[in-house]
Amino acid sequence: MATRQVSLKRFISESITVDFLSQPPHSKSPPCPNSFCWNGLDYHIIRCLHEWQDFSRHGRMARNMQPQHAELASKKGSWGVGRFYFDVQTDENQHFRLYYNRAPKDALDRHGHWILLAELEYTED
Repeated sequence: MATRQVSLKRFISESITVDFLSQPPHSKSPPCPNSFCWNGLDYHIIRCLHEWQDFSRHGRMARNMQPQHAELASKKGSWGVGRFYFDVQTDENQHFRLYYNRAPKDALDRHGHWILLAELEYTED
């Protein structure tokens, strides 16, 4: 049985805008989007290959919570902390890793933001 290997083709780490066929019920815990726009080009997602969440706290935020609360927050998340990762395939057979960062940019922009992290390469062994 063949296994799929994933490797980094190109590191990008740039902001993107995403679109959904229907708005997610909870904006701070979104599903995989249906498309995204990067550098003026639209990419249509045909498949989500892998998804996961990371609710770990880093830096000062890792030290500002009591241990019993930090353990629960690392599993379910807390306000403004966490990322939702998606490895996707586009209709042009390109593979990308993108994520939604729940952290607000500032007091006036309390929404999270989407980042195109990398272009990936999938191979079969």
